[in-house]
Amino acid sequence: MNFYIDPAFYVFLALAVIPAAILGFTGHRIKYYGLAASLAFLLLLFGENAEGMLAFLVFLAVACAATFWVLSSWKRGEKSLWKYRCALVAVIAPLVIYKIGAVFDHNLMGFLGISYITFKAVQVIIEIRDGLIDHMDFADYLYFLVFFTPFTSGPIDRSRRFTEDANRVYSKQEYADLLARGIMLVLIGAVYQKVLGTVFFHYFTPAPAGDGSWWSELGEQVKDAYMYGFYLFFDFAGYSLMAMGASYCFGIKTPRNFRAPFLATDVREFWDRWHMTLSTWLRDFVFMRVVKSATRRKLFKDRLHTACAGYMANFMLMGAWHGLTVDYLVYGAYYGTLMGATDIYQKKSSFHKKHKKKRWYKALQWFITINLVMLGMAIFSGQLHTVIGGLFHG
Repeated sequence: MNFYIDPAFYVFLALAVIPAAILGFTGHRIKYYGLAASLAFLLLLFGENAEGMLAFLVFLAVACAATFWVLSSWKRGEKSLWKYRCALVAVIAPLVIYKIGAVFDHNLMGFLGISYITFKAVQVIIEIRDGLIDHMDFADYLYFLVFFTPFTSGPIDRSRRFTEDANRVYSKQEYADLLARGIMLVLIGAVYQKVLGTVFFHYFTPAPAGDGSWWSELGEQVKDAYMYGFYLFFDFAGYSLMAMGASYCFGIKTPRNFRAPFLATDVREFWDRWHMTLSTWLRDFVFMRVVKSATRRKLFKDRLHTACAGYMANFMLMGAWHGLTVDYLVYGAYYGTLMGATDIYQKKSSFHKKHKKKRWYKALQWFITINLVMLGMAIFSGQLHTVIGGLFHG
C-alpha cells in the first residue's frame, strides 16, 4: 500500500486517528499508540515485499546499535571519534549501496523511505557528537525513525523537536486545534496533489527536438519546463501538506516544507522556500561543516571562495541524494554554481547594492530567478537531457 496514493491508505488513516483523538482529548500522551500505529502502517507499506522489509529491519537494527554505541561513548566522557565515524559509515552505507545499485538497475538494500530515514539517523549521530543530545530514550529514538506520516516523502523533522512533541500532553483545546488544522492540511494537500498536480502533469509532454522552427521548439520546451515545475511543486507540496496534517492528528507538529517558492527573488531565497527541511538539513550538516573545515585548514584565500566551495559540496550531495544519474548530478552542480554566483554578485556588485530595494529591480530579479528555477526543473526532470539527445541523434 502506497502512502497518500492508494485510497485504502486514507481509510486506514481515518481509523488510526480515532484512538489518537480519544487519547488527545482525554489528556493522555499519544506517543506509544503513535509508535504502534507507525509500525502497523509500515507493515502495510511493505506488504508482501519481503526484501524491502528485511532491508528496513537491517537498517533499523544498524541505526539503533550505531547511535546508542556513540551515545554511550559520549555519556562516559570517552567521546571516541573513531566510534563516531564508524557509526556514520554504518548508517550511510545502505543508502550509498542502494544508490549505486540503482545505476545498474539493481535494488541492493533499498526500501521505500530509505533516503529520509537515513538523513534522520545521521542527524542524531552528528548531534550526539556535537553535544546537543546527551540522553535519548530508546522508544523516542525508534518513534522518530519510524513515524509513518513523513516516512516516504518527508518533511525531514529534527529529533529534539520531534521528541518534545511526542512526550507532550495536550489540553483538550490544544489538541482540538491540532486535529482541526491537521484535517484541513490533509484536505488542502489532497487538492494540491490530486487535482492541481494532475492538471499540470497533463500539460507536461516532453519530447526531443522535432522538425519545427527553432522558435516553436523553444516555446514548447519552455512550456514543458514550466508545466513540470508547477506539477512538481503541487505534487510534492501536496504530499508534504498531507504528511503534516496526518502528523498533527498524532500530536506531532511536523515542520512546513514549502513557502511560496516561486515568489523568490534569487536562488538563495528559493532554497529558503523550497523543500525547506532538506535545504536546512544540508545547510546545518553539510554546508556549515564544509565551510568550517575549509576555514580552519585555510584551503581558500577568503570567505567568499570558501562559501562557494561549500555551496558546491552541498548541492552536489543533494543531487547525489536524489540519484547517481547524469541529470541529478548536473542539477546539483547547476545549483551549486548558481548559489556561488549569486553570493559573489550580491556581495561584489555595486549595481546590486545601489538598486536592490527598488521595485523594478526586485521585479527583474524575480523574472530572472523564476526562469533559472524552471531551467533547473528541466534538468531535474531529464527534459534537457532528452532534448540534447534528440539534437544529436535527430
